[in-house]
Amino acid sequence: MVIEEKNPWPKGRNRSNGRIAKEKEKAYNFCLDHVKWTNEIAYCPEYRPTKEELMDPLIYLQKIAPDASKYGICKIISPWEVSVPAAHVLTKEIKDFKFEALVQNLQVDTKGAVYKEDRKYTYGTFEHKANEEFLRRFPRAGGRPLSYTEKRFWLQMAHDTETVEYAVNVEGSAFSSNPNDELATSNCNLKNLKKLPESVFRHLNRTVPGITDPMLYIGMIYSIFAWHVEDQYLYSINYLHSGEPKTWYGVPSHEALQFEKVAMYHVFASENFSPTWEDGVFRRIAEKTTMFPPNILQQHSVPVYKALQMPGEFVVTFPRAYHGGFNNGFNCSEAVNFALKDWFPFGKDAGNRYARLRKQLFVPYEELLVKEAMLLTEYTRESASTITAFIQYMESLNRNLMSLRNPNVPFVYAPKSETLICSLCHRDCYLASVQCVCRIRCLFHEAAKLHCSKGCNITVYLDHEILSVETKAYDLQREEIMSKHTGVCSCIEDGLHLGRELNTKLGESGASSSTKPAK
Repeated sequence: MVIEEKNPWPKGRNRSNGRIAKEKEKAYNFCLDHVKWTNEIAYCPEYRPTKEELMDPLIYLQKIAPDASKYGICKIISPWEVSVPAAHVLTKEIKDFKFEALVQNLQVDTKGAVYKEDRKYTYGTFEHKANEEFLRRFPRAGGRPLSYTEKRFWLQMAHDTETVEYAVNVEGSAFSSNPNDELATSNCNLKNLKKLPESVFRHLNRTVPGITDPMLYIGMIYSIFAWHVEDQYLYSINYLHSGEPKTWYGVPSHEALQFEKVAMYHVFASENFSPTWEDGVFRRIAEKTTMFPPNILQQHSVPVYKALQMPGEFVVTFPRAYHGGFNNGFNCSEAVNFALKDWFPFGKDAGNRYARLRKQLFVPYEELLVKEAMLLTEYTRESASTITAFIQYMESLNRNLMSLRNPNVPFVYAPKSETLICSLCHRDCYLASVQCVCRIRCLFHEAAKLHCSKGCNITVYLDHEILSVETKAYDLQREEIMSKHTGVCSCIEDGLHLGRELNTKLGESGASSSTKPAK
């Protein structure tokens, strides 16, 4: 660790729940010079939109994203006054609201030290416990400046073995159902984001808690949200309903690989990673148990920015932007993921990494990409990233279909069903899959892996809309596509023709036995 001063209190110190000893308070004050680096972290951008600008918050985010994304995170101050507080919603509007909390050790790496207690809290009982914990750590009346609280946090991370509790991923929402609450009835109610016209998630016909639908986070002093990127490199937005502030640190997405490199060499130095170290470090950080001081990143030329989120403020994190932080006392926040059109290149990179790790996606990337592309009518600056990702996807699909053109490999239309999952890499197979009686494979593997190792006959199953999807790809950027590869449509049509010929030769019974899909 960068903080190398000796522990100012003995290892066998008292860990009772009584008031903090004056000697310990003095020792912290004496050590504050060791964390002066907290003063050197620049703040992320802060925006103050009007109610009119937030009529559609996703359009507003598209407007500020070119600048705000350079910092990894940004803060948006809500123009609305909340008329129904979160405490009322969670104690009066929602009946029998109870939740569990994680117990966190205050240390850099909490792997194996985060667990749940067998206890259910109400909003009031957790608030009472959180306030007691705050007074135990800060017994003096009048409070301290937040800069002091931040410095104390990092000193305690270096020296403490005490625990705090944090209720994370709690199902529910603290936005009121009262029709007179302006914020709750606006599109900035996080429950409404997925339905907006600019939301990629509007194509989904199912919910994914915490991804498409918001969840609650109820914290106490120094409870931690460890360094991480969002699932599938998605956007996230967090609204602080009430309580004490949250301190955030963010790293721009273009520094994500450098962030992982610093973590490997300077945080996980004792661990052995494979030659594909990036994926190993990513898997390790994805456990959300690591919170190291951001000055380690700064010392290795990785920019870090911070935000101090107050009640009534939103914090947005951008695709593949590492972020983490802590709570400055009892508070209640709510967060959800979302995706805009410019997310698709990040979604592609995340999908490739998840495939290497055999980690299943939370939302079906291929389905979302195709459905979004099918609605585009022209090539514009706003749609450019979607179109590029779509064309690259279709080109790759076509190359692999071409490799399977064989009189003994029929192409047939698949029956309508839910999205299939590749048994090799856990990608979703939206437009095409290779199947035998043993398993399902996506089209993004070398030819040898697409054939069955047991010698079973394989069949290429195609979605009924695949030809119209290919036609759409030509329409969106005909000249570029035609200059780069041969016609996808002809490949698919030839494959389907071969499938029909093969079925005719084998007869109905033979065809059904050889092309039976995996279950």
